[in-house]
Amino acid sequence: MGSSEPARTRATQHLYDALPSEMRTVVDEFAHHLATVEDRSAHTVRAYVGDAVSLLGHAADSGCTRLGDLDIAELRSWLAAQRTNGAARTSLARRAASARALTAWGYRAGHLEHDVGAQLASPRPHRTLPGALRADQATALVTAPAGSTPATEEVTTQPPTPVRLRDHLVLELLYATGIRVSELCGLDLADLDRTRRLVRVLGKGNRERSVPYGVPAEQALDTYLRRGRPALTTPDSGDALLLGARGGRLQATIARRIVATYARAENLPHTTPHGLRHSAATHLLEGGADLRSVQELLGHASLATTQIYTHVSVERLRAAYRQAHPRA
Repeated sequence: MGSSEPARTRATQHLYDALPSEMRTVVDEFAHHLATVEDRSAHTVRAYVGDAVSLLGHAADSGCTRLGDLDIAELRSWLAAQRTNGAARTSLARRAASARALTAWGYRAGHLEHDVGAQLASPRPHRTLPGALRADQATALVTAPAGSTPATEEVTTQPPTPVRLRDHLVLELLYATGIRVSELCGLDLADLDRTRRLVRVLGKGNRERSVPYGVPAEQALDTYLRRGRPALTTPDSGDALLLGARGGRLQATIARRIVATYARAENLPHTTPHGLRHSAATHLLEGGADLRSVQELLGHASLATTQIYTHVSVERLRAAYRQAHPRA
């Protein structure tokens, strides 16, 4: 099936199978390049390969049999078809980026006489302001596992179970550090520097950074390491910091469920790990942190990505002004 098979989903496999043989070879080579040369994440490889299969399938329906048959009109026709089928602006922007990546690689690899995708413009994605909890709401959420149980359990005065101690640490670390859920689940015991209250994080593009955390997170960590993790550990646990109920490394899907469950139990708006990341960034800026420091803490490659949080803070400032100022 080719070396790129793991990069293809079931949804795109039948489209891949229908491609001309030369195009299938191109897809395999492109996937290998993304994964091994550019060291893209598995998620990115799957997305780009899926877009490449879709684009080449569209081109094949128009009579193209190889990558070299592509031109700018074909690329634009493909994007127009995606838009007609209801793709959002953000999806169109990503697919345009995928097409440019494919043609740039194809030109370097000798499949194209020139990079036809260089002329392809991206639809400007609509950027929505990230939702953020208020500081008191965030506090209620992260401390929920240490207090009353979620709505799915009975209220008890017994000491928290090992799973609840883990849940408490998950929430504390997500909010204290603003790290991504994938970064959280990837933490090992060796990534902790408890003396300086720092956690070493491996972020996007394998970029490593150190992120500080506060006293409440350290207290949750101490309790979990003493009374939670030992009870969850199995021979399969390895060095993973956060463990699932069966002892393996905690999965991102479970971490998302933890956040949503406790937010619902506290009658808070629906919240995700990314929502806690938004909240941490917003509260840092509202507390006086400079934008560059927040960029470093969040692991953003570009300051432009971090700047969206300044708009959140301005909106909150406006809301407070409208509510409190007599001449608002």
